[in-house]
Amino acid sequence: MDRGEGNPIQMRNAMNVDTIREFCLSFPQATEKLQWGDELCFKVGDKIFVMLGLDNPRICFKCSPETFAELIEREDIRPAPYVGRYRWVMLDRLDAIDWNELGELIRQSYEMVAAKAPKRVLENMKDQERAKNERRKQRPKKELARHRSARKNA
Repeated sequence: MDRGEGNPIQMRNAMNVDTIREFCLSFPQATEKLQWGDELCFKVGDKIFVMLGLDNPRICFKCSPETFAELIEREDIRPAPYVGRYRWVMLDRLDAIDWNELGELIRQSYEMVAAKAPKRVLENMKDQERAKNERRKQRPKKELARHRSARKNA
C-alpha cells in the first residue's frame, strides 16, 4: 500500500489536531470520542489507539517495546501517564517528531490495538457500516438532497 498519496500526514506541512484527527479516522472502523475533559480518543472496536489532547495539544499512542525504549530517550517524549507501563508514549508537543514518523507510529498503534480488539465488536461495526451504506442507497434523491442541504446550513 502506498501511504504517500492521499495521506493527510504527508500532504500537509503544519502538524495540527485537525490533520491528526483526519488521519486517525481514515483507518477502517476507527471512531472518535471525547473523554476525560479534553482528550479526543480514537478507537477501533472500543479500544483506544490514539489519545489527542485538545486544550494543551499533545498525543499518546501505543508502541512496540523496542520503539517505546527508543522514543522515551528523545526530548519531549515520555511514558504516558497511567498507561506508560503498557508501552504508551506521550509527545508533549505535536512536533516532537516529524510527520512521516508520526504517521507510521499511529499506524502501528492502530494495528496493534485492532489485532487485540474483540472480533465480535469489529464484526458488529462492519455490519453497522454496511447497513448504513444500504440505507443511504435506498434514500430517495430528493430526501438525500434535503438532508445535505440541512447539514450544510447547520
